[in-house]
Amino acid sequence: MKYTSTRNTAVSVDAATAVIDGISADGGLFVPETLPKLDYHALLGLDYAARADAVLRGFFDFDVSGVAKAAYASFDGDPAPVIKLDDRLYMLELWHGATCAFKDMALSVLPRLLPRAKAAKGNADKTLVLVATSGDTGKAALEGFKDVDGTSVCVFYPTDGVSRVQKLAMQTQSGANVLAVGITGNFDDAQTAVKRAFADASLKARLAENGVALSSANSINIGRLVPQIAYYFSAYCDLVNAGEIENGDKIDFVVPTGNFGNILAGWYARRMGLPVNKLVCASNRNNVLTDFISTGTYDVNREFYKTVSPSMDILVSGNLERLLFELSGRDAASVKFRMSELARCGRYSATADEMEKITEAFACGCADEADTRDAVAYVFDEYGYLIDTHTAVAASVAEARELARPTVVVSTANPFKFATAVLDALGEGGDGEVTEKTLDKLEELAAMDAPAQIRDVFGAAVRFDEVISPDGITAFIAERFGQ
Repeated sequence: MKYTSTRNTAVSVDAATAVIDGISADGGLFVPETLPKLDYHALLGLDYAARADAVLRGFFDFDVSGVAKAAYASFDGDPAPVIKLDDRLYMLELWHGATCAFKDMALSVLPRLLPRAKAAKGNADKTLVLVATSGDTGKAALEGFKDVDGTSVCVFYPTDGVSRVQKLAMQTQSGANVLAVGITGNFDDAQTAVKRAFADASLKARLAENGVALSSANSINIGRLVPQIAYYFSAYCDLVNAGEIENGDKIDFVVPTGNFGNILAGWYARRMGLPVNKLVCASNRNNVLTDFISTGTYDVNREFYKTVSPSMDILVSGNLERLLFELSGRDAASVKFRMSELARCGRYSATADEMEKITEAFACGCADEADTRDAVAYVFDEYGYLIDTHTAVAASVAEARELARPTVVVSTANPFKFATAVLDALGEGGDGEVTEKTLDKLEELAAMDAPAQIRDVFGAAVRFDEVISPDGITAFIAERFGQ
């Protein structure tokens, strides 16, 4: 298996290098030169870890044996159960890991995958994993990489753009090799600055003098993205095994997404042979992706909103570059031009041929703040099922669609992570930030327990409270890790 760059198809590296480097030297993202096929029938009798193992083996030709089994051993039961709400509507719960969010599905795998990749290359460098987060990726990366030999992880998050629970979870993280830093900007600012650091030759040289190499735990790293493909295959297999669908029936997935990684994993699964009809892109009020899928123009020249679904408050969707590369017939020059246009003027457009391919695979919808709250209340009242505000964005979009076939809503976070907003949606006065009393109130209302790892952040000591400008990220990395 070889990987090339979305911005230069002359690039050809092995799978281990793609995982270790995280991003191509030209600023492009690594994609497989040939997408593997996977027969879902062979996965029907397997548990989740074995299904994930099959996906990993399809993409990575170094030793990945036992990685998935070890990654999911600590999950609370089935890592990705499918919950039936009615005959056409299902929830795919992806929040049974250490941080109660879907990012655990991949960030429990990557910290085990990276050392295998380094061993395959005989790479003895210390790896500095850089992460830009809108909330959940940061905590999942910190938790996944804590105390992993030969690795440090540094997370940058918008100090005023995450929930209190998300911030405390990062600020109180244990581990000798972890660091969380707030920035005075939004996620787009953090992601842009981290990508800039990856492209900074002088920074890389300074780090190399100390035996340190950069890698990424964002979904720009193919090692982060591939494990997410597995839960689409697994959900389909579970529906077949439960007799909810017949072999070969096509289903829809409704995916709440901001950075386009979650839904892109579904698109890869579809390309690999999974019978998926539509991947429905669900956006919150920051609906740049919905507009792109509807009109073919990607335009970030718009107001940025802070919403009750903060992990989706993103305007520059990093993984869309991989989709453009594939839809353009792997025309790296056109992708590179459009990424430069995005940086220069904040917009670019798809071609008519690309739009035809987008329409064939995707549908879209968006939910504003009122829609999101209404969806939390509706799903709880109608089905007695509690969802968080990010899942509610997808549930709102699903509810607005005519469900002509079985539809799976991808549920991305435990509702207690956003307890204040959930209580507010249920008409129970959820003003202010989450406290332990907020968790108590939601427990009583929903007759379910708040996860211990969410409660624990309120009693833990804050270790990291530094806040910097996003423009200072490269200098910060050089000073902190380059000496």
